[in-house]
Amino acid sequence: MSTSQDKASGQSFDRARIREEGLMPLFEHLGELRKRIIYMLIVIVLGLIIGLVIAEPAYNFLMEQEPAKGLQLHAFSLWDGIGIYMKFAFVIALLLAIPFTAYQLWAFVKPALKPNEQRATIKYIPFALIMFLVGLAFSYFVVFPLAFHFTRKISANLNLEETIGITQYFSFMFNILIPISLLFELPLVIMFLTAIRILNPVRLRKMRRIAYFLMIFIGVVVTPPDFVSDSLVAIPLIILYEISVLLSGTVYKKQLAAAEKREAEWAAGQ
Repeated sequence: MSTSQDKASGQSFDRARIREEGLMPLFEHLGELRKRIIYMLIVIVLGLIIGLVIAEPAYNFLMEQEPAKGLQLHAFSLWDGIGIYMKFAFVIALLLAIPFTAYQLWAFVKPALKPNEQRATIKYIPFALIMFLVGLAFSYFVVFPLAFHFTRKISANLNLEETIGITQYFSFMFNILIPISLLFELPLVIMFLTAIRILNPVRLRKMRRIAYFLMIFIGVVVTPPDFVSDSLVAIPLIILYEISVLLSGTVYKKQLAAAEKREAEWAAGQ
């Protein structure tokens, strides 16, 4: 009788120990995630401070460029000027935080990666800023002028007298620039997720129809409702997705080759 009781108590102790060991890694992961988020928030706050300092020079620079050059903007509220300062500060903070955020994400998943995967994935971090800047240039010099001139043309056709508010102008601009710039991070995100074995090119090809629909939807939403403007945004985004699939395939092939090499070495050692 005592033997069965001891056995039962031992089993319950083992189950409790397993649950405890399972909870401890979970709490450790949550603690690590919390630490990384705090670091990112600190950098964003510092970026906001820097952004507030250089917001006025950035504003003056953009006002000297087309299509804002010679445009008379108006304030309809006492808060409009402050709001624009904060928007500029936020965009500058985002620009400064992107590489640091990419590093923190890498640092969070680093313990789960093999040494060769750690070396491979850390290479993506500098390109995060480069791709964001490429997306920013594309959206500012291609998409934004198209959308801006189209809306002004419609107003002119309706014989409307334009009184453009500063908040409306820059909100319109940032609502186009920020989403498209972030979308240009897609190849890096997909390569990173492939490197840590969450995605692979086979799965991405199966998702192609959904991805195309989303790209076309984004192109229609952020541009004027005409085929040329929609195509100028949707087609580059679709090409970007296909480049992402190709890059994912490159990473995946290297993973398969490394796995085959390990199997061959293991078989040779038997």
